[in-house]
This record gives sequence, C-alpha cells and structure tokens, in this order.
Amino acid sequence: MIFQASVAGRALTSIAILSVILTPAPVLAKQAAPGEVAEIARCIRVAARGRAWLEKTLWGLRTQEAGWLGAEIANTNGTHDLGPLQINSSWVPKMSRLLERPQEQIRHWLRYDPCFNVEAARWIFLSGLEATGDYWKAVGVYHSPTEARQVAYAKKVASHMRRRFGPDVFAASRGNLVR
Repeated sequence: MIFQASVAGRALTSIAILSVILTPAPVLAKQAAPGEVAEIARCIRVAARGRAWLEKTLWGLRTQEAGWLGAEIANTNGTHDLGPLQINSSWVPKMSRLLERPQEQIRHWLRYDPCFNVEAARWIFLSGLEATGDYWKAVGVYHSPTEARQVAYAKKVASHMRRRFGPDVFAASRGNLVR
C-alpha cells in the first residue's frame, strides 16, 4: 500500500511539473483583433486630417504603444495606460474638464473607443508640439516629462516609422525629420 501511494505521489508530481513546463508563458501584451486593427487604422487616417506627416507620427506612436481596445495597463507610479495608443490616465482629469464630461466616461472612451483614443493621442502630441516647437521633443513629451526618457522614446518611435514608411519617411513633406 505504501508503495502504491508513493508511486501515485510521484506520478502526480511528475504531471504537475510537466504541466508547468509545457504550459506556454503568459502573453504580456494582447494582440489587437484584425477588425480592431482596421478600425484603429481608419481612426488614424481620420485624426490625421489629410496631413501625411501626422498620420505617420500617429502610426509611429501606435506601433510603439501597441495597446488594444479595453487595455488598462498599470504603471509603477499608480497611473494606467489606456486603449490602443496607451493614453496615460493622468490626462483624464484635464480631458474631463475640457470636454465637460465625467472622468469615468473619459476613461471608458479612452479604453473602448478607438477613434476617441486616437484623437486624444493626436491632441497630446500636437499640444506637445505647440508647447515645445520641436517635433521630436513633442514625440518624447507624449511619453514622459523626463528628458532622458523622452529622447529614448523618440528614438524608438523614429525606428518604427522608418520600418513602416522607409528610411526617408519625411523627406517629401517637412524635411527629413527622422535622424
């Protein structure tokens, strides 16, 4: 009887170990569904308002952020990144005041309305551009108030833009902004 119990115990232990080994690691970032990708693309085109450089910028931000509808990713500082372009929840109070809507509604729209999320990204980026007068600084400001983090982020976005649109991504519009 003792032999059978130890064999059964070892078998259960082996099964438990194998299930841990064979279970795939959890995915850290969810991929957007195909229909969702098409809707985000449509929203980016609309938000760019016919400005090719702005559409490319929004794509660079989108690729870097890689969020999805419903996303709410916790940050170490207590804020959350929301939706496809990962709008930081620190923007919610200001948007709430500007749009005269409850913060809960703004937060919901940022998570679940792809066009609202993209329009918010556009607004944040263009506000940064207006405040700084510098394209790449504005890209960095989209991500962080810290200069070192801004520079690193802008380089990542530039890399995504080069991969998507080619090495001369802005050559035909506002000069070659990609360094």
